[in-house]
Amino acid sequence: MGARTSQAWVNAAVNNLPLIIQDHANCEKKAAGTAMNLIFRYEFSYDLQRKLAQLIREEMLHYEQVLGIMNERGQAWKYLSAGRYAKGMLKHKRTYEPAAMVDVLIIGAFIEARSCERFAALSEVINDERLAKYYRYLLKSESRHFEDYLALAQSLSDDSIDERVAFFKEVEAELISTPDTELRFHSGDPIAL
Repeated sequence: MGARTSQAWVNAAVNNLPLIIQDHANCEKKAAGTAMNLIFRYEFSYDLQRKLAQLIREEMLHYEQVLGIMNERGQAWKYLSAGRYAKGMLKHKRTYEPAAMVDVLIIGAFIEARSCERFAALSEVINDERLAKYYRYLLKSESRHFEDYLALAQSLSDDSIDERVAFFKEVEAELISTPDTELRFHSGDPIAL
């Protein structure tokens, strides 16, 4: 990652935990859905199929666990629009194969890495020990997902992916460090909240 999460984001997230928990649930569901789409589009690779199947199971388990946390907290499900983060990276995805798939996997790696960083940051400051413990629990799988995505991206490319990783590192850093009018799990610096 090219930029650390700001203290302003951490403070806003702590003060808006129900929104962050809801968006976290949405993120887990979207991650599973994205992996499911990829598993149907790219059936030629055994390693890719196996890793994506594993990822889908884990992301759906996490989704179920976050729903349980919401239920325990008496938090009703509400519609929450997606933030700009993933869309902001995907608009730079190349449109031809296998480059498009490589980019999607690199973007997935950055999303997982950012999730890992934010779980760590929140687990240190939130007062809800059950939630803090859960966020610490997620660190291991999110870290593994990051590594899996990068390894899969490299396995689909004859050339080094380092240049694309560096490119998306800059895009991701800008999305995280610039002002953002919506607070989301992967949003930039909060303004006008």
